[in-house]
Amino acid sequence: MSFTQEVKHEIAQVTLKECCLKAETAALIQLCSSMVIRDQNLQLSIKTENATTAKRVFKLIKDRYNPEMELSALKKTNLRKNNIYILEIKTQTKDILTDLGLWDKEGFRSTPGKAIVKKECCCRAYLAGAFLAAGSINSPQKAKYHLEIVTLDDQHAHYLIELMDRFELNAKVTQRRSQYVVYLKASEKISDFLRMAQANNAVLDFEEIRIQRDFHNSLTRLDNCEVANEMKTMAASKVQMEVIQELKLSGKFEELDEKTQEMAELRMAYPEASLNELCEAYAFASGIVISKSGMKHRLAKLMAYKNRAQ
Repeated sequence: MSFTQEVKHEIAQVTLKECCLKAETAALIQLCSSMVIRDQNLQLSIKTENATTAKRVFKLIKDRYNPEMELSALKKTNLRKNNIYILEIKTQTKDILTDLGLWDKEGFRSTPGKAIVKKECCCRAYLAGAFLAAGSINSPQKAKYHLEIVTLDDQHAHYLIELMDRFELNAKVTQRRSQYVVYLKASEKISDFLRMAQANNAVLDFEEIRIQRDFHNSLTRLDNCEVANEMKTMAASKVQMEVIQELKLSGKFEELDEKTQEMAELRMAYPEASLNELCEAYAFASGIVISKSGMKHRLAKLMAYKNRAQ
């Protein structure tokens, strides 16, 4: 089972209040259904590839309206060969749509009436239903975090963003062929969405895997930084030792002041030491504490002397 399926399965098990069930049903119908006319009757055809979503919408409509319905499954002919679940609502179509705020005198609405999502709990339920109908989420084990809800209507896409803004999710929208994709990419916002949809187990799984990945990535970055610093130290040390050797061979080493000579001998004794390690070695040998900037200044003085000598 994919992470998306796990999240949808958990959302479908949530017990909701009557008003919230209505909001969730509205989202499911709005994103999964199309209207058809058969035998001079207006009917709804609800299609989904997710079995959990099909069971949820069937139960919600049956419990609230109990219309004449027919549920069937078809096998897709593409390589994935997933089932397509089709729920046909053959009676009470207008009554159902009107009750859900999806039908008015002008016909089918692109967004539900304000009363459907007026309460915060109903807004949560509507967004949860939208995810059940047309949502997906990357596994937190993947390199990129991504949650999206797909709709065919631009106005409805911005409506979803407005609802998400009530929870400060800062969703964005992009167009993908003839579809509009409302998406979240920040891991914290995705976690907030799952929490809002009451997918609490998914939140725990998502956060645990995310923290492990982020911790591992942080360690990797730290290791890379340490390796880079060590390489820089070794490269600088090699140049400094070459300068010291040249000065000794040319007889100019004795022209250096006493402190610079001490530092040079210290570098020769500890060729792989960092500035901090050189400071510690100098303090141990002489009993005099020198700062990192002081040690750096003496090394720079050595290099400057070498350049003058040339």
